[in-house]
Amino acid sequence: MTARLLVTLAIVLGLTGLGELVGAQGWRIHADATQLVVGATAALICLGTARRRTGLHRRWRLIVGAGLSSWALSRLWWLIEDVVAPGRALTAVTDIGFFVLPATLLVGLLLAPYTRPRSVPASPRRDQIALILDSVLISGSLLALVWSALPREWLHWDAQPTSLIVAAAVYPIADLVLATMVLLLLLTRPGSRAARKPLGLAGVALVAFGVTDTLRLMHLADGPLPPWQSAGHLLGPALLAVAALSSPSPGAAAQTDTGEREWLHLVLPYVPVTATGVMIAINSGAGKPLSPFEAYLGWLGLGLVVARQMFTIVDNTVLLDRVSEGQQRLRHQAYHDPLTGLANRALFRERLIAALGARPVAVLFADLDDFKLINDSFGHATGDRVLRAIAERLQRCATPDDLVARLGGDEFAVLLDRNAADAEPTGHRILGALREPFVIDGHTMGVGASLGLVVTEPGEPMTADALLRRADAAMYSSKRRGKGSMARYAGTPDGGPNADLPHLLAEALGSGHPAEAGFEVFYQPIVRFTDGATVAVEALARWTSPVAGQVHPDVFVSVAERTGLVAAIDDFVLDQACVDAATLAHLSGRPIDMHVNVSAARLGHPGLEESVAGALTRSGLHPSRLVLEITETRRIQDMPAAAAMVERLRAVGVRIALDDFGSGFNALAQLHSLPVDIVKLDATLTDVDIAPDRVEALCRSVLAICTDLNIVVVAEGIETPARAHALSAIGCPLGQGYLFGQPVPLHRWHSGPALPAQSTSPPSAAHLAS
Repeated sequence: MTARLLVTLAIVLGLTGLGELVGAQGWRIHADATQLVVGATAALICLGTARRRTGLHRRWRLIVGAGLSSWALSRLWWLIEDVVAPGRALTAVTDIGFFVLPATLLVGLLLAPYTRPRSVPASPRRDQIALILDSVLISGSLLALVWSALPREWLHWDAQPTSLIVAAAVYPIADLVLATMVLLLLLTRPGSRAARKPLGLAGVALVAFGVTDTLRLMHLADGPLPPWQSAGHLLGPALLAVAALSSPSPGAAAQTDTGEREWLHLVLPYVPVTATGVMIAINSGAGKPLSPFEAYLGWLGLGLVVARQMFTIVDNTVLLDRVSEGQQRLRHQAYHDPLTGLANRALFRERLIAALGARPVAVLFADLDDFKLINDSFGHATGDRVLRAIAERLQRCATPDDLVARLGGDEFAVLLDRNAADAEPTGHRILGALREPFVIDGHTMGVGASLGLVVTEPGEPMTADALLRRADAAMYSSKRRGKGSMARYAGTPDGGPNADLPHLLAEALGSGHPAEAGFEVFYQPIVRFTDGATVAVEALARWTSPVAGQVHPDVFVSVAERTGLVAAIDDFVLDQACVDAATLAHLSGRPIDMHVNVSAARLGHPGLEESVAGALTRSGLHPSRLVLEITETRRIQDMPAAAAMVERLRAVGVRIALDDFGSGFNALAQLHSLPVDIVKLDATLTDVDIAPDRVEALCRSVLAICTDLNIVVVAEGIETPARAHALSAIGCPLGQGYLFGQPVPLHRWHSGPALPAQSTSPPSAAHLAS
């Protein structure tokens, strides 16, 4: 681009210098001949480059090429007249062909807003009209300033007809308007630097045209212009040709529009208008009357300002509408769940607060049963689709006056603040709707829910948080009764079967003395099939709340995981189990291993290793006697970090077991990723009473894999002698289940577990049952 500009300037300078050599008598012929050659060449370049381009880049080159062709043909006509009638007088008719070029340049510039949109979108037609109004407004104001300051003796118009003066004046005015248009586009429209080069070159070309056209107007009665004054008519077409040759780089990205550009777009047209108004005020104060031309420009400027303000008012209206729409979208995003479109916790709580106190209010709290199995089996994308389908069914079960919300994860709630009496029928409709299976991508799956219902009494003081806790407590009560049911809150602030379990659990574990708050550790034996000997025990947490009574482990463990308290339960059981290990070994008459459950979510996170080391140090238990069972309730998020922690624990002698293998998250992938010592088969894989051949094949496969990996297998859920005999027959070494003993506290161990008698031969079914 730089080389082309230098060559262009050199050519123009050379032709201008040649014109100075021909003398004043040959200026007109020289000017017409050189401008004909340059104009025709520029037209050919524009038309030729247009053939290699498409779209807008092709259109503006064709348009400019057509204008330059008309301009060159007019120069040819002038050149012929110079030869045929050298002394002809200038007339307006001979300039008609030159008007085509500014018209085509105007059309080309009006295409610019299509590719350089403002930050506030608008229709192309609106942008084009606004661009013309701004350009004419600025140009008219500048023209008024120049006309007021220009000495009249500079204008050589003696004996020239008015039509010729007007025709000659149209050129610089058109150049000024077009150059102003280019300036506005460059200042107020974003675009890549490469894409702005042709526009900038066009602006410089218009300035060159404008200088020569202005000099021609001022010296209209002086004959042909000297070569250096008419050089603009050479430089203008040449620069347009250079602009047509420019090629934007393929990767040129558009600049981002900024507030500064928008500010310029709004303010820039009124800067010259203000300056013109100040000038008129000064002249009027000095007693200098306005000329008719100045008055015309003033009225024109006023009309354009009014028209421009109308556009601004329309823009502001559009902006206000967009701001209002944006605020509504933001509010919707802030108060609605992005996945299901239901209300979120914030909106639910806000509506609940507004409804409390005015009238009875009912809240249905729903927690999906075993929803994690869907995510684990079919993936989270399918799980999301199921959640959306559940949301649709919940909305169909509720009335338009009810508020259905997704509180997070797999928790939903329904607020009935106008028809609280319909809460129970609504709950039963929800349970019935969710019992219908879901069909997603050809997979049929069932999703149940446990519902908790709470209804406020008239005049009862109640906060939104307390009401939600009661609904949560009622939901856990329904889980204790059995999944897929609904329980109504029937407790009191002092306790009852529906007590606030999250709050009670936090108090129990936060006191620093869980045992005093009803926590105990029960122990269940793990026996060797060959002789029935107890080789290990599993430590299990139990909780009898002073307020809520006995709470099922599934319930309080689930609450602990939801509230971030599961680590406190793990640590309590770990400490107590390590302390009780020596007593259990003494009562059993042999050294036994101690199995302690640890949430999989803790692997890879700080705190677990410190808890294990502290428990071993305080109890004196040898690390080789401690087995940490990784429970499958949560997916391990950072597998490399978890594997590294497992290696460090095994390095000090602690062994690792995978609990409930074959269900949930603990599957073959875990065996590949984690270095474990023991696998505990889930009861669903050891139930030989149902499809014995299939279960036996599965167990044999797992035993073969574990044997190759030097992993010990423990079969869980051994409740019948037949199941124990079948697993022993296929080579499973260890078992655990109610057949060998239920979990009991330490003080009942010596009389609680009914351990089979020892034998050196494989036990029979009768022997195992004894």
